[in-house]
Amino acid sequence: MPFKRENKWVGQIRVNGKKYRQSFQTKQEAIAWEVKKKKSLKQTSEPETPTVCLIDWATRYLDYAKIKFVVKTFDEKKSMFKRFFSIVPADLLPSQLTSGLVLSYLQKQSQNRSGYAANKDRKNMVAAWNWGIKYINGFSAFNPCLVDRFSEVRKPRYVPPENDFWKVYEVAENDQDRVILLAFLQLAARKKELFNLAWEDVDFVSSRVRIYTRKRKDGSLEYDWLPLLDELKESFLMLRKVNNSDWVFPDPETGFPYIARFQWMRRLCDKAGVKRFGIHSIRHLSSSLLARSNVAMIDIQSILRHKNLATTERYIKRINSLRPALKVLAGRNKKPSTGALKQKKELAFAS
Repeated sequence: MPFKRENKWVGQIRVNGKKYRQSFQTKQEAIAWEVKKKKSLKQTSEPETPTVCLIDWATRYLDYAKIKFVVKTFDEKKSMFKRFFSIVPADLLPSQLTSGLVLSYLQKQSQNRSGYAANKDRKNMVAAWNWGIKYINGFSAFNPCLVDRFSEVRKPRYVPPENDFWKVYEVAENDQDRVILLAFLQLAARKKELFNLAWEDVDFVSSRVRIYTRKRKDGSLEYDWLPLLDELKESFLMLRKVNNSDWVFPDPETGFPYIARFQWMRRLCDKAGVKRFGIHSIRHLSSSLLARSNVAMIDIQSILRHKNLATTERYIKRINSLRPALKVLAGRNKKPSTGALKQKKELAFAS
């Protein structure tokens, strides 16, 4: 299979351990050369050995990932391979990729980007290699991507005060933007979950909303029903009267769901005069408000739609819940008074 190197396409085949390569201006020329070369080798009775190099592995895995995962995940994997092949030759055989080469690549990512970024690339490489073991005949069963993880320094996500959220709500530019902000707060939804919300997912009769998500290990699309509170229900009904789209919050320019609104929250925060926060921070604010009101953790898990309770617990600020426990230690670091020390000594002598 041809691969691209700089501005040229390289055709290649491998016969009895020997590589045959030639560069061309177009991919079609490279494919034609491979076919012709294979034919000539067959005529000389040389047995052909199929070539599977790293670029073949990456291409086939990305073809699978494009169908299997959401666009954001696919783009993340595609970008990883682009960085990887800028350092590691794309025409290496899988058996030639060593853990040392992988570690060298990841070290550069850790230095130039962050330990977190390096670990994310490592995760995607391990998954891609395991996929190759499972689905590519003759692929190397040893996974060289299983190198040690890098240390990470993660900054805590900024969660805005509730007053700042309402200040942003007040300066929203139109009714639709105010309703979507209210929906983010009351449904604790992720960005794409509300951007892709359709009117068929809003059950006005039973006062509930169907929220779809792909935040699952296998990329499956699942949904949960959440209660539609009266305030949000009235806001939805108001939008429905003037909205002829299939979508609850369509982009006015396209009539279809928003793909991204990169500057939207930044602009509103600046207009409201508050510290900038993003859409996902509203989800964290919702969870904090629930915890502050002593809502049971299992109910918060259901609202956030987490599979694991541990994930929910990471969302919740636990300082207040730990405060009563720490009161047990209060005063224990104080030195005893002089009288107490004297009494202690007298008791010791008496014994």
